Amino acid sequence: MAQLYAKSCLDQNLRSLEEWKQDAFTQFGEMVGDEADTFPCVPGRQGFFLDHLRYGFVGDLRGDGAVNELAELLKEYQGCAKQTGQYASFICFFETPQDLKESPIEEFEQQFWSLLQRLHQKDEVPWPAEIPLDPHHHEWEYCFHGEAYFILCSTPAHKLRKSRHFPYVMMAFQPRWVFEKLNGSTKFGQKMSQLVRKRLKAYDQVDVHPSLKWYGDPTNHEWKQYFLPDEEAEKPASAKCPFTALKNMMKL
Repeated sequence: MAQLYAKSCLDQNLRSLEEWKQDAFTQFGEMVGDEADTFPCVPGRQGFFLDHLRYGFVGDLRGDGAVNELAELLKEYQGCAKQTGQYASFICFFETPQDLKESPIEEFEQQFWSLLQRLHQKDEVPWPAEIPLDPHHHEWEYCFHGEAYFILCSTPAHKLRKSRHFPYVMMAFQPRWVFEKLNGSTKFGQKMSQLVRKRLKAYDQVDVHPSLKWYGDPTNHEWKQYFLPDEEAEKPASAKCPFTALKNMMKL
């Protein structure tokens, strides 16, 4: 059974886990908490050091087992997220066999959306009434178990966009409420956005992706930010989101 961990717990018990799990968490810590302080996501870095993040390890995302494990972890996380701190986020590491590691980025993207679709099909809680079902609506966000999440995916196939590179498939689930004080309508949010963009330019070998915008902006589409390509090109306006919400999941 998958288990939810705090950094403090993993620091003490990491050696008791499987080798790939040890490696994934160790490399995550080296990336986010690098001594040179170059990691672009300042809130994520703060969350790491303040122990606001929670972590989980699941199997190969191509299998049904990963969906079941992820569903249980998200349910557990939802029950404690608001007690973890203002930089709350759930980091999920997926076992990534060598054949998957060698896949092109398009394969990772397809598997990412397939996982989210299968996870949605297992959801037992109605879609929140305040969140649109249509991914092409600027206020849409992925929801599970009644909670809206911004999702970020990193893979071994991301090379130029170093901020989305990780030796294992990794997904960060950030509850939407985290952004109540961290958005374009607050001075703190505006300053943080400028800082993160400045650090992204220095960190990545490509420019900041044009899809990275604030939630609620009429020109913004959250789904385009979940899985960024390695190049700078933006998906065309006519591009269709691979995710489809089930109509019967809508709260009446």
